[in-house]
Order: sequence, then C-alpha cells, then structure tokens
Amino acid sequence: MGGEMGAFVEAFPRFLIWTASAGVMLVVSSTIYVLLTPWKEFAEVKRGNTAAGLALGGAIAGLALPMSSALASSITLIDFAIWGVVALLLQLIVYRLVDLLLGGMPRRIEQDELGAAAVLVSAKLASALILAAGLWDPALQRF
Repeated sequence: MGGEMGAFVEAFPRFLIWTASAGVMLVVSSTIYVLLTPWKEFAEVKRGNTAAGLALGGAIAGLALPMSSALASSITLIDFAIWGVVALLLQLIVYRLVDLLLGGMPRRIEQDELGAAAVLVSAKLASALILAAGLWDPALQRF
C-alpha cells in the first residue's frame, strides 16, 4: 500500500472519532443551551417566530465556531471537551449580558422583535469568533 493510502487508513479512525465527538458535543451543548434559556425556542420557531429562529441559529453557530477551533488545535478529546464547555458557558454569559443591556430578552424574542434578536446573534457570533481565535494555535506552542 502506498504512503498516502497507509496514512489515510491510519488516520481515518481518528478522524471519525474526533468528528463524531464534535458533533455530539454540538448537539449536547445546543440542547443544554435550549433547556437553560427562558423561552421555548423550538416551539417559537414552529409557530413562525423569526426572532427565536435567529436567536437559536446564533447560539448554535456561536457554539460551533469555538468548537471547530478547539477541534483543530486540541491535543486530546478531554482538552476538546473542556473547551466545548467553555464555549457553552460563554454563550450563556453573552445571552445574560445582552438581556441585561436590552432588558426583557425572553419577552422580546417571544414577541418576535428582530432588532433584539439581531443584537443577540451579533454578540454571540462576535464572542464565538474571539474565543475561536484565542483557541486556534497551529503550532500548539503559543506560550
């Protein structure tokens, strides 16, 4: 077997494990986020609430961005899981900060206020990008 095929055969199981772990982490984190926020995102989205859909989409993307960065630079699955938890905590903190700044975020989302949802999504994505950039270290030897 050639060098490329041998490397593929050797690396593919690790790829599957890490990618599946990232998928599970994203689903679990998104579920925890939905359970901890005061409105029922899925019910609101099903009834056509655009603000709820934006807020939920922002949360999922806000979780996925730092997780993808952690996936690229983590050395162990435990290291990756720790940063996944940090990403979840950051998203919950950002939600709370935006709620404090704007006031009444659950009511605003339930009333389909797109402006409030846009601020929430922007804050989630901005914080996720900053966390992702802080995590990414191709040389794994920043300090």
